[in-house]
Amino acid sequence: MVKIRHVKKNRIAYTGEGLKIASFNANGIRARMPLLLKWLAQNRPDVLCIQETKVQDPDFPVPPLADAGYFCAFKGEKSYNGVALLSRMEPHRVRMGFDAADGPEDTRLIAARFGGLQVVNTYIPQGRDPASEKFRYKLDWFRRLKHYFEEHFDPCDLLLWAGDFNVAPAAADVYDPVRLAGHVGFHPAEHEALASVMQWGFVDLYRHRHPDEKAYTFWDYRLPNAVARGLGWRIDHLCGTLPLAERLADIWIDVAARRAPRPSDHTFIVAEFDLP
Repeated sequence: MVKIRHVKKNRIAYTGEGLKIASFNANGIRARMPLLLKWLAQNRPDVLCIQETKVQDPDFPVPPLADAGYFCAFKGEKSYNGVALLSRMEPHRVRMGFDAADGPEDTRLIAARFGGLQVVNTYIPQGRDPASEKFRYKLDWFRRLKHYFEEHFDPCDLLLWAGDFNVAPAAADVYDPVRLAGHVGFHPAEHEALASVMQWGFVDLYRHRHPDEKAYTFWDYRLPNAVARGLGWRIDHLCGTLPLAERLADIWIDVAARRAPRPSDHTFIVAEFDLP
């Protein structure tokens, strides 16, 4: 069952002057609430796509987010996965997963419409190891996702695909492309699978604006001083259809949030669009 909780007070009115959308793998939303609430207050995104909420629906932290002015649509499970859309305007036509009622992918995909814009937020499987069944499952997930886009959308739509894709697409997206080549997250089979979905009609919005910049959204906790040493991966993405890409005003990665107290191992990627 889709969960949508409405803002009860202190709702922030949407002005219609452009649209700011962000994506963030929280790695446990309840542990990230001080960081998240501060970031929302400072940045005021119109829509925030969250992955890895790691919380069952009855325990999703609706009250503080509602007090901050956000509608909450979400589907989660204990300790794993979980996706959410926080928005300053009420979401419409909210869907979970690959169409099957209460399917196993419901906590990995959430989609909704916000006015003329459609948003699909995904937490794509990590894949564990290229020799594992989980890796084959990841590749099949991309195949199913492409079919989902083909069935429900058109490349001419104003459509944003956001989330943690668990794939760094190119050499500029990992700190050591030679040593990491063939590892999960930077494997030729994953590159091919991601490219197949992109070819349906998506533009990598970060690369659209920053074609050559080395920039990351994820730094492994297990690597000491990973942020300061530049040991990162760009695996969190905002991708749009061409009509949306043509309306892109700006896009950036908020590295400062990764340096904050009690951070996720990921950080926010944020885009602004010239949309009425």
